[in-house]
Amino acid sequence: MEDRIEKRIELKAPISRVWRALTDHREFGEWFRVALEGPFVPGATVRGRCLYPGYEHIVWEAEIQQIEPERLFSFTWPVAKSIDKAEYKADYTGEPRTLVEFRLEKTADGTLLVLTESGFSKLPDDRRESAFRRNEGGWTEQIKNIENYVTKNP
Repeated sequence: MEDRIEKRIELKAPISRVWRALTDHREFGEWFRVALEGPFVPGATVRGRCLYPGYEHIVWEAEIQQIEPERLFSFTWPVAKSIDKAEYKADYTGEPRTLVEFRLEKTADGTLLVLTESGFSKLPDDRRESAFRRNEGGWTEQIKNIENYVTKNP
């Protein structure tokens, strides 16, 4: 079982544009499909309601770790025991967390975005594999979403 997910994409947009899409909570919410309650500030816990069809019952939560302008944005977020509507609990107290990092590098044609999520080895055995599989698929979708967003909103 792998401990980390990594996705890489070259976006045809300047770093400043990609950075804003990642760290402005309103823009992040648009492409990530979550209505966030407040801005991203290191040390803060930010919550919001998922807007993705079929997942509206999920409360999105992240503790902001690092914001290094136009280079690194990271947060930890809880891995719920279940996201099934009948079993889901919005209280993440005591739930294990993984670390999500967005790293940016300037390229000749735009910006290289490297997304990693790590810490799956810390999850309980009974949810490690399903959480990894679910998040790996989710990040595949979200990488497409940010690419479409910065392309359509230069």
